[in-house]
Amino acid sequence: MSPIVWIILGVIAVIVIGGILIYNGLVQRRLRIREAFAQIEVQLKRRWDLIPNLVNAVKGYMGFEQQVLENVTKARADAVSAGSQGPAQQAAAENMLTGTLRSLFAVVENYPELKANQNVLELQEQLTTTENQIGFARQHYNAVVLDYNTSIATIPNAFIAGPFGFKSEEFFDAEPEAAQVPRVDLTFGTPPAAGNPPAAGNPPPAAG
Repeated sequence: MSPIVWIILGVIAVIVIGGILIYNGLVQRRLRIREAFAQIEVQLKRRWDLIPNLVNAVKGYMGFEQQVLENVTKARADAVSAGSQGPAQQAAAENMLTGTLRSLFAVVENYPELKANQNVLELQEQLTTTENQIGFARQHYNAVVLDYNTSIATIPNAFIAGPFGFKSEEFFDAEPEAAQVPRVDLTFGTPPAAGNPPAAGNPPPAAG
């Protein structure tokens, strides 16, 4: 065969091998998304299992706070049913559940006997730990989704992603309150306004 034929065959071989490598890389990224979402589901199921125990532990003390308990129970049921609707819908339902749990914890603060109940304290601690684990799992999942979505949208991967049905994945978004960075005020006082004399013990510098 002539050198031109060998060159053409070599180019075709490079393209085929490159396409295979890109395809396998996209498959691996997509599998990592499934694995990361499974870790979120493990933590969510743990929270779902803990909530009925907490409701049962506090409802005897909170006879006139039934609406709070009903909101938590309903939000839990909605979160469980949202599990098959995709990450975006499930995230919205879980954020609603988180909000009702915060309301419940705020009410618990008004009951000294509940705050001293060892069973309630342990359940609150377990739920808090689970919330942290959900946050870590969500961050990992979103990072993996970002990597995958970026990969299928950039060249040359885009030439393989489209024809082989690789589509962008949804993020598991946190509620707005959880996404805000807490502001910590470390100042110990208000600085003097311009023109005010310095505080005692701090004389102004001598004129040069």
